[in-house]
Amino acid sequence: MQDETTTGDTPTPRMLSWARNSTVYRIERRMHTERQLFDAIARKAREKFEDITDEQVKALADFAVKFAYDNHALDDRAFAEISSRSGMRSGRSKRAVTQRLTRKGIARDTAAEAVEQMDDLFAAVVLARKRAFGPFRKAELDDKRKAKEFSAFARAGFSFDIARKALAMPLDEAEEMLEAGRHL
Repeated sequence: MQDETTTGDTPTPRMLSWARNSTVYRIERRMHTERQLFDAIARKAREKFEDITDEQVKALADFAVKFAYDNHALDDRAFAEISSRSGMRSGRSKRAVTQRLTRKGIARDTAAEAVEQMDDLFAAVVLARKRAFGPFRKAELDDKRKAKEFSAFARAGFSFDIARKALAMPLDEAEEMLEAGRHL
């Protein structure tokens, strides 16, 4: 019987079977980027198999990524497009979505393409509604509240102009914009 954790560069059949099953399990639960899948398989392989070599870990993770691509279960471009639409509907700026995508391992040019279609003003109005800012404000506007609202928009990655437009928008126009954007 062959030792399951040989010190060679090649993973054993048991390891490859585990990597395939683990990939299917992960992909069924949620979308992954190539880097997320690679990192997850590498991390779990180190936990699962004693005395596994770095070469075997890399080979297993590469195998998992290739397996996912071969089965059309991994697509960084689709992941970026879906994440950018979701981010906009959640009130995230183009800048914030781009940063989030690059942290997840999406190439900068792919992330830039995905956020191209986003409407920062719509996302800012969503954020204003969530935080009860601007047209959705319940309290009177004073200098302290105004600074707080602008700061929140800046932290969320919105430009000063977008924040100013969202905060100055009349309530009926903001609600109309949100209603028109429900299909996004």
